[in-house]
Amino acid sequence: MAVINRIAGFADDMTAWRRHLHTHPELGLECHETAAFVVERLREFGITQIETGIATSGVVAVIEGCGEGPTIGLRADMDALPINEATGLDYASAVPGRMHACGHDGHTTMLLGAARYLAETRNFAGRVALIFQPAEEGPGGGRVMVEEGVMERYGISEVYALHTMPGAAEGSFETCPGPMMAAVDSFDIDITGQGGHGAMPHETRDPVVAAVGMVQAIQTIVSRNHYALNELVVSVTQIHTGSAENIIPETAYINGTIRTF
Repeated sequence: MAVINRIAGFADDMTAWRRHLHTHPELGLECHETAAFVVERLREFGITQIETGIATSGVVAVIEGCGEGPTIGLRADMDALPINEATGLDYASAVPGRMHACGHDGHTTMLLGAARYLAETRNFAGRVALIFQPAEEGPGGGRVMVEEGVMERYGISEVYALHTMPGAAEGSFETCPGPMMAAVDSFDIDITGQGGHGAMPHETRDPVVAAVGMVQAIQTIVSRNHYALNELVVSVTQIHTGSAENIIPETAYINGTIRTF
């Protein structure tokens, strides 16, 4: 795919922006430093219509085109994940327990690059609304921004976004008719048994055995309990229990994610 020469000329700046954001990850709705960085760049591009503090730290900025037309939204998420980074990169996260492991630093950078180009050229009809959203990972920042009226306030008729896809060919986009990015729900299971000594399991009600049985049963939801042509993913992502090698614990915890259309 050919890249417009002017946009290709942004490569060094965009690399620096992305690495800065990667080094300074923020979580949930509290993306204040990221939002401030975004606003500083937008103002450098000559964009003056900027609203901040939406859904706590979200940003919407508007670029006017050269004629009458609709307002099209371009959206990027800004938040990171609660993960310790172990990549060893020169620009690795400087914040323990936080990492841009889902590419939102790249998404924000892509939208900043688009904003810079569109603000320079303005070779389009209507307006572009740049939507920088916090809290994609869990708290639902997009929903909060909609509930706070951004669609109506700016008259946004359509919204477009991209998500990074490791493994896709460089310079390509992938899409499909109909839904592509699934809805997400989570589940939590708390098991309470009766703990005891590991040498006397007959005197306990072992939550470890219960947890293992549940996890194995959960794996049959997709394979045996729903119509095979309907898209569904159910994944167990956490099991927590126990504190010593010779003690059967009293409790266990299971957590996971469900993706559906």
